[in-house]
Amino acid sequence: MHRTVRLRPMRPMTRQGTKPGLTGLPAPLLALGLAVVAASASGGPVPPGLGAVLSPSAPVAQSAATVVRVPISGTIELGVAPFVARALSEAAESGAPAVIIELDTPGGRVDAAWKIIDDLRDAEVPTYAYVNRRALSAGAMIALATDRIYMRPGSTLGAATPVTGEGEKAPEKMVSAMRSEFRALAEERGLDPLVAEAMVDESIEVPGVSEAGRLLTLTTDEATELGVADGEVRDLIELLEVTRLPAAPVREVQPNWAEAIVRFLTNPAVAPLLLSLGFLGLIVEVRTPSFGVAGAVGLASLGAFFGAHHLVHLAGIEEILLFGAGAVLIALEVLVIPGFGIAGILGTAAILGAAVMGMVGQVPTFDQVFNAAGLVSLSIILVGVATWALVRHLPRSNRFSGLFLRDSTSRETGYLSAPPREDLVGQRGVTSTDLRPTGVAIVNDERIHVVTEGPWLEAGTPIRVLEVASGRVLVRRAKGAPESENRNEV
Repeated sequence: MHRTVRLRPMRPMTRQGTKPGLTGLPAPLLALGLAVVAASASGGPVPPGLGAVLSPSAPVAQSAATVVRVPISGTIELGVAPFVARALSEAAESGAPAVIIELDTPGGRVDAAWKIIDDLRDAEVPTYAYVNRRALSAGAMIALATDRIYMRPGSTLGAATPVTGEGEKAPEKMVSAMRSEFRALAEERGLDPLVAEAMVDESIEVPGVSEAGRLLTLTTDEATELGVADGEVRDLIELLEVTRLPAAPVREVQPNWAEAIVRFLTNPAVAPLLLSLGFLGLIVEVRTPSFGVAGAVGLASLGAFFGAHHLVHLAGIEEILLFGAGAVLIALEVLVIPGFGIAGILGTAAILGAAVMGMVGQVPTFDQVFNAAGLVSLSIILVGVATWALVRHLPRSNRFSGLFLRDSTSRETGYLSAPPREDLVGQRGVTSTDLRPTGVAIVNDERIHVVTEGPWLEAGTPIRVLEVASGRVLVRRAKGAPESENRNEV
């Protein structure tokens, strides 16, 4: 069956890249290949090893002629940006003649789309957008960032007004940023900027296309007539024919396990759990005498949270440094400064601020900040409930009762930290060493460690025992003993 492909005149590519076809091969490799073909046709010998290199079945030759297909479907979330960046990098390294971005998306996070279009603009390989059904909102912006756009019949492109989490129109600041981004992309591709801006702002009128008050969304026919799309193709095979790559094999790139883990860790339902485990682990570690499992789990959870958000370009070095400063302040409050004061308050605020900043984008809206603050608040509530449950129920648990010391030792049952020496009270003696304020004294021909209650005493000073408590012997200069001339001097 004969297929008809409707195209508009192709624009010259403004971005430097590897063009498809034989002429895109490096000159030495092309000359070498022609020499091998000529030698084979004439029956002459082929240089050793060159047959394997230039054979169609050789891995290197196949990868160099393989078109890379990158599907973007569903909501564009944070983990999509690293996936697209990896696909473009692999395509450039393998010498792919083109990268096809297949779009079927209603849109998603604007900050993730911005990262994708930056990578597309910097790509070393020609990029083609294939709108398979729809490329709306952030998907339209990604399509405009490619070198050429091709659309399947019945597809749509546009409707890019940014909205909040409640579905309401975003503030003018965000709308203005998106409008400028679309205008810049249109100017870069040689399109009418008003058409691109009308996809973002319904107040913009495009004569003969869209009236004011109606947000612009183009069908395949409309996009082709206006020059936004470079052609209408029915499937990927026709797209390869149009781009002069009819015999090129296609390799589809899928997210790897690391990208899947990052997308899982940045999920709004998982992030509060990581924060909760992190905070709870640190709280338990503070209450234990040495570093153990709780501290390791807490640090690993917080590391997973900030590491995953750093990979998707949400948490930068600023958030990590802010979190580290907060942890140091809390450590000083717990270990050095008595009580809970300004250092503890500032440390807690720094950690919570770093967590909120790590979940918002480059240009956060009030809705994004509010949602991030809500997730952090949820993690705090979970930590409070878990701490209360541990303190109240864990010591009584039969399974975990061995973790807690229930037995007590008291003086009534015969357990003493030091032998009682009430017999020393009122006794007199002489200091054997200087008391500054502790030292050794001779009392009833016995060497005893003592503490002076008043000024420091020199060796040989007569003393009297005032009190003995918990192994501490408190003494005072005996009446009638001469005072030192340089007391309290070090």
